[in-house]
Amino acid sequence: VDEHVASLSARIERQIRSEHIDLTDRADRLCAEFELPPPASIRWVSNQHHRWGSCTAADRTIRISDRLAQAPPFVVDYVVLHELTHLVEANHGARFSQLMERYPLGERAEGYLLALAHLAPSS
Repeated sequence: VDEHVASLSARIERQIRSEHIDLTDRADRLCAEFELPPPASIRWVSNQHHRWGSCTAADRTIRISDRLAQAPPFVVDYVVLHELTHLVEANHGARFSQLMERYPLGERAEGYLLALAHLAPSS
C-alpha cells in the first residue's frame, strides 16, 4: 500500500507542477526561433515512463512526459524542440542532428536528461 501511495503522490505532484508550464507557448516560441512548423497539439502526459516525449508526425501531435515538469526550462525546451524537429525529420539521422545542433544548450540538456533518467524513479 505504501508503494502505491508514494507512486500516486508522485504522479499528482508532477501533474500540479506541469500545469504551470505552458507547452503551447513554448512550442510557438521555439517554432518561431528555429523556423519549424507548429504542432497541431502539444500536451503533457503521465504515461511515458521511458521517453521524455513523443511525436506523431501524421497528425502533428506532440506529447511530453510530465516527469519533465521538475526540469529546468532549458531542458523542457530541448525536449519540445526535439519533438518539433520530428515534424520535419522523422528519424534521428544526420539532418535531424544538424537541426538539433542549433540549440545552444543541447549538450547540457542531454546531460541533465541522462542524469535524471538514472537518478529519478520512473513510476
